[in-house]
Amino acid sequence: MNFSRNAKPSISTLGQRIRMARHWAGLSQTKLARSTEVTASAVAQWEHPEGTRPSLQRLEVIAQATRVPIDWLIAGGAWTPRSAPAEAEKEPPAVVFDVYAETLQEEALLRDFRLLPARARDHLAALVHESTSHRRKRRIKRF
Repeated sequence: MNFSRNAKPSISTLGQRIRMARHWAGLSQTKLARSTEVTASAVAQWEHPEGTRPSLQRLEVIAQATRVPIDWLIAGGAWTPRSAPAEAEKEPPAVVFDVYAETLQEEALLRDFRLLPARARDHLAALVHESTSHRRKRRIKRF
């Protein structure tokens, strides 16, 4: 995608418009998440082609955080930002799209996991790895 100041964006999906607005504002997924009071994985899901959609109230907050018109964010059309930054910060993506919390239960597990002491995390990770490794081996054998 072209994120230059002279771009005439007519982006077809909401996720693409959120991503472009975030880039124009010079925000990483993590920083947009902080300013909109959601998790970084929520921002990644909004931007993913098959991800979730934010509520209208959340779209208003996204528009304010990225300094884009709410109507452009919702419907698209031609619009050019007044002052686009040189380039969004170089920060690793908040998540890899196939490794993010898909449910509230998974998000709660991750949050709780991070609260455990390091040794307990190591033991729990080894237990989960051991209990799922036989399933991975079976999948490989099927192909």
